[in-house]
Amino acid sequence: MARHPSVIADHTRPGGGREAAVQCGDAGSNVNSKAGALDSIMSLPPDFQVDPPPLRGRIIFEHDWRDLAFLHWRLPPDVVAPLMPPGTRPDTFDGDTFVALVPFELRGANFFGSPAFPYLGDFLETNVRLYSVDDQGRHGVVFASLETSRLAIAVAARTTVGLPYTWSRQTATVSGSRRTWTTRRRWPDRGLRSQISIEVGPAVAEPDDLAVFLTARWGLHTERIGRTVWMPNVHEPWELQQARVTGLRDQLVRAAGLPVTGAPDVPTMFSAGVHTLFGE
Repeated sequence: MARHPSVIADHTRPGGGREAAVQCGDAGSNVNSKAGALDSIMSLPPDFQVDPPPLRGRIIFEHDWRDLAFLHWRLPPDVVAPLMPPGTRPDTFDGDTFVALVPFELRGANFFGSPAFPYLGDFLETNVRLYSVDDQGRHGVVFASLETSRLAIAVAARTTVGLPYTWSRQTATVSGSRRTWTTRRRWPDRGLRSQISIEVGPAVAEPDDLAVFLTARWGLHTERIGRTVWMPNVHEPWELQQARVTGLRDQLVRAAGLPVTGAPDVPTMFSAGVHTLFGE
């Protein structure tokens, strides 16, 4: 029998929060396979842009996103709506919205065309992201939290663009097709943890509509100085691979106010990465 993630417990953390804990086990049913079969008959919103519109104005910053895992849970839109910036609402697919836990490595960051920063421009990141749409029909993401291993990046991002970056100790390890990321929050809310392990599988020959909905995101919504700001971005198409969660112990998603439990209920994906540019 194939081995799939199965829930083993919810564990209380110091301070009263809880974490989802998952281990590799013999599951009676494959939740991800069921979700994939259902999603294949759904369709994208009629105004959804699969390809990015061109950036206008200056390039603010650019960098590589490398070795990303995409873990997703479905949530009712009314649960997520209070976390949306003014003028945006949860983006939905077949009536559900989603929260993602995404660990990866950011490499070669530069700002306004400067040379890449050799230390500050390379770091590990783990973010908790939501899916948003505004009245202009722009489908983007909203970040509930972003862990970075660089304190200077966390402070600068919080004060300049209003992104909720936090400072964390992080590791990433590779062993054959297995990837593992660990995070321990340093500031603020010191002590929050996450550990994610996946087994990377074969390439996704043709992503289904749900995979496109979750990955073709050409900007982010954030609240800055009392108003909602749209930051557009462009990159080449994702080259996605199938992935299987083999271990998960996470406190970040629930700490962001998102009541998920157990294993992701959407097929997990992996990508070797893309080069991305953010504009004004």
